[in-house]
Amino acid sequence: MNQGRKNAWPYLFLTPAIVLFTLFLAVPIGYTVHLAMRRTKVSGLGLGKGARREVFVGFDNFSAALADAELWQGWLRVLGYGALVLVVMLGLALLFALLLDSARVRLARFSRIAIFLPYAVPGVAATLLWGFLYLPSLSPIRSVLDADLLGATTVTYSMANVAVWGGTGFNMLVLYTTLRAIPRDLYEAARLDGASELQIAVRVKIPILTPAIILTTVFSIIATIQVFTEPTTLRPLTNTISSTWSPLMKVYRDAFVTGDLYSAAATSIVIAAVSLVLSFGFLRVVRNHAFGEG
Repeated sequence: MNQGRKNAWPYLFLTPAIVLFTLFLAVPIGYTVHLAMRRTKVSGLGLGKGARREVFVGFDNFSAALADAELWQGWLRVLGYGALVLVVMLGLALLFALLLDSARVRLARFSRIAIFLPYAVPGVAATLLWGFLYLPSLSPIRSVLDADLLGATTVTYSMANVAVWGGTGFNMLVLYTTLRAIPRDLYEAARLDGASELQIAVRVKIPILTPAIILTTVFSIIATIQVFTEPTTLRPLTNTISSTWSPLMKVYRDAFVTGDLYSAAATSIVIAAVSLVLSFGFLRVVRNHAFGEG
């Protein structure tokens, strides 16, 4: 009996997490799948009791989502946006982390805070801040750059700038924390062998940082696929951003503007599937460097 009670204690401690997981993750996912396989059927003029009823349609909503040209155009825009954000943001995060970990750096604590601080600004507030800086009538940037920063050819770069400004600090902190955990003896040994600071960074620090770089890349890929705040917040300031600029914006429009919850549910599942495929696909490609697997 006592042994049975001991075996039950772990499950008792896990119960709050299991309940929260079920209520706030498993149940919403299940309900989304339920909606994605149903559709409202209208009889006659759609008036009167029983004229509108919910029917099971199987995978029809998924087929319609995959054949939707607007959704694929949104994916193409997000692909270009993501390529720009990932390269610049992770490149700057790595550069800042290496510079702050350098033995000769000054004001390291202030620099860490200054680089990380933009991440603490809420996404909507940061996008509005940059949005007003982009407006031709308000922006001091226009006196330097003779370009419409919210134009059709530049708006993607403007949104990418907001994401880079806000996300670099977090990724830098992840990489910098990993660097601080590396024994200093490795650096001293490299210096005794005649390695310069640049050689230490390239040949010692970056190889050790590879798993952390991969981790931040996966998180950044997922965040990029789910881009919503920047285009939605900037949309009232320009007519170059459509209501379906990104896949998540299309889900929002279908669910809350046109009222088609069934299509929105199917599209959201497609987006989740694409996120999983890209994330795990990336991990599979680089797993040899990340985890030492073949």
